[in-house]
Amino acid sequence: MAIDRILKDEATEEKGERARMASFVGAMAIADLVKTTLGPKGMDKILQSTGRGHSVTVTNDGATILKSLRIDNPAAKVLVDISKVQDDEVGDGTTSVVVLAGELLREGEKLVNSKIHPMTIISGYRMAAECARNVLLQKVVDNKQDAEKFRSDLMNIAMTTLSSKILSQDKEHFAKLSVDAVMRLKGSTNLEAIQIIKKPGGSLKDSFLDEGFILDKKIGVGQPKRIENAKILVSNTAMDTDKVKIYGARVRVDSMAKVAELEAAEKDKMREKVQKIISHGINCFVTRQLIYNFPEELFADAGILAIEHADFDGIERLALVTGGEIASTFDNPESVKLGHCKLIEEIMIGEDKLIHFSGVEMGQACTIVLRGASPHVLDEAERSLHDALCVLSQTVNDSRVLLVGGWPEMVMAKAVDELAKKTPGKRSHAIEAFSRALLAIPTIIADNAGLDSAELVAQLRAEHHKEESNAGIDVITGHVGDMAELGISEAFKVKQAVLLSATEAAEMILRVDEIITCAPRRREGI
Repeated sequence: MAIDRILKDEATEEKGERARMASFVGAMAIADLVKTTLGPKGMDKILQSTGRGHSVTVTNDGATILKSLRIDNPAAKVLVDISKVQDDEVGDGTTSVVVLAGELLREGEKLVNSKIHPMTIISGYRMAAECARNVLLQKVVDNKQDAEKFRSDLMNIAMTTLSSKILSQDKEHFAKLSVDAVMRLKGSTNLEAIQIIKKPGGSLKDSFLDEGFILDKKIGVGQPKRIENAKILVSNTAMDTDKVKIYGARVRVDSMAKVAELEAAEKDKMREKVQKIISHGINCFVTRQLIYNFPEELFADAGILAIEHADFDGIERLALVTGGEIASTFDNPESVKLGHCKLIEEIMIGEDKLIHFSGVEMGQACTIVLRGASPHVLDEAERSLHDALCVLSQTVNDSRVLLVGGWPEMVMAKAVDELAKKTPGKRSHAIEAFSRALLAIPTIIADNAGLDSAELVAQLRAEHHKEESNAGIDVITGHVGDMAELGISEAFKVKQAVLLSATEAAEMILRVDEIITCAPRRREGI
């Protein structure tokens, strides 16, 4: 007897053509959504939350836009995930990877409609991706041995990354900040050592790089404002136990003298705790939690700077850069690792007072202070700068560099076209489709800049049939330009990640022939 239904009542399934169509449509819709943010003249999106406060984000960062969306289509979620991975892995190319995957699926849909099997298409795409990667490997430039040229490469990469962001007007200033910060890391990719502080006021050009660590706190009343050769104890413990803290506790006494005794006992307990902390031989105490007036007074008498309510990110980073560890108990001073720095002082940024730690143990630590007109501008500036820092830290390790501005896509498309001509059978159609998908990137960059994309891409193709051409789209002048002369470069690692991630995501979605949606869970007693 045939089983009519295996799934529960409210579960749904779509098979064959319908499943494939749902996957293609969802993925292409996501690609079309972020397509207009691609390139130096890409537009921004406003994202408004429906939660409390209706917070607003203005951004053109592909990963930020896609992270904020609540998506129901499973294929669209695959593209959102590759964008997140691209952001975590290399920091830039988050929009490009989604747009390329969307174009590969658009071409794949046409081939499926022409009755070419998805596995044949996937096989062709794999050959094309391998061919495209190999041709890029032949064209890379590596100036790691020449320090001056390498720094120039890093500046070009930073300016190219920032040119599509809000910082494009001051890209030279911010490129220099980013390169200086990353060069201090001496090859490490640990961006924890680079702190970014946002202070509304002034203009973006007033942003600066400061050596050392800045904590967004004020120094308390009666405490030393300047400490040299600081020994710092970083802790995550409350200094407010001079109150009975058991909720619902009731203390009955028969006279006011007993109340005074209780308070004296509590003060003695707190004095003992402060004494234990002072016995570590420190002159600066930083805690994430509260410090009441009495212990603050004791610290001030001992000449110790006490900082309360330092946020958790702040104390973790402070412990990292000063070489200390976060302590919670103080009974064994020998087991606690103290942080060290040469000077602690109070500084002013705009209208705010902050605490500056200079000469920290981790020499590569630094702070970038961003100034700007509003919190929205500062948030977007921070995202842009984070992208640049990620790309630069990866490039310091893998120093291979490529030209961009539509140049790599044209080079790859030309090589893939050559491969299609040599490949027999239906796979050649898939390889040709891959080449067309690659050409969509320079087309979209030109369209977003308001240029005639058909004319420019045709000119580019003609230029690339000459030997060793560096032609790409110069969106500033609106013509085909020499990318090497213009200094428009990108890390090879970013372009490789875009190519391989987009191909793999397109493969995964092309393989789908059935979508099963589970029945929602029923609540008990309904």
